[in-house]
Amino acid sequence: MISALQSFWIWLTGSFAGKIVASFFVSMIPVVELRAGVPLAVGMGLEPQVAIPLCMLSNMIPIIPVIVCIQHILRWMRHHGKRMRRAAILLERRVKRNRKLLDRYAWVGLMILTAIPVPGTGAWTASMLAGLTGVRIRYAFPAIALGVVIAAFIMGILSYGVAAVV
Repeated sequence: MISALQSFWIWLTGSFAGKIVASFFVSMIPVVELRAGVPLAVGMGLEPQVAIPLCMLSNMIPIIPVIVCIQHILRWMRHHGKRMRRAAILLERRVKRNRKLLDRYAWVGLMILTAIPVPGTGAWTASMLAGLTGVRIRYAFPAIALGVVIAAFIMGILSYGVAAVV
């Protein structure tokens, strides 16, 4: 008898729709984002013309909500427990310490921060930074979106190049 989790895994890895769903949601996860979504899509056999745009789109979805909500989340954190308050204060201090640099290179900095395909960078990080420093959405979104496109192409080249060799 196959458990529900096993059935789900078989569907996820065996059907085209399952591969799309897995790649889509992995690309939305903070920290790993499309840096894991594109290689996952490669590993499941999705074509680059499907995987790369899919991962780019899903990685861009959280940008505006994060920019808009990060201040509210920090405000909530300050009033809900000692650890959360410390984390919020630490994050705010770090942003204030780098404020001049962020103000000077905001657009290019957000784009580069998003484009570098290493853990700890990406759309989530850049969106939080934009929200915490008060960069307007109309300036932040295009910079972060361009960074996502660049990161997707870098990961696509790395992932599909490696897949072709193996």
